[in-house]
Amino acid sequence: MQKKKIATSTLLQRLFKTSSINRFFNHYGDEMQAVTFHEYINDLCAKKGITAESVLRKTDIERTYGHQLFRGIRKPTRDRVIQLAFGFGMNYDELQKLLSIARKSPLYPKIRRDAIIIYALKNEYSIIELQNALHEMELPILGEER
Repeated sequence: MQKKKIATSTLLQRLFKTSSINRFFNHYGDEMQAVTFHEYINDLCAKKGITAESVLRKTDIERTYGHQLFRGIRKPTRDRVIQLAFGFGMNYDELQKLLSIARKSPLYPKIRRDAIIIYALKNEYSIIELQNALHEMELPILGEER
């Protein structure tokens, strides 16, 4: 029988209330095993019944590099995570979670570039439409060296 996962907010509340960090780790250590980025995106493909190749075709990420992300050989940049989110057709909350799993900073609406990305997500832009919008606003496109 698989143990039910504890919500992050519940785990945080229990951490605030604990009198011993060692006891906390002993009791909740299994809850703290974070899934790796490549495991998460592969699981997402399985759940959605899609292939890594079909996701990558919608991302503007070079195929070899993209497959290395799916195999865990490479760690993604923040821009690559955002591009993958467009390949998966994610919404804002799903992208924020993906950024968190990748250990990248979340989208922040007070940053012009991030605001455009958020707008593009909400309005279901393709990656090409997003790149064009960033270019028109004279902001770095995703994957562009800065």
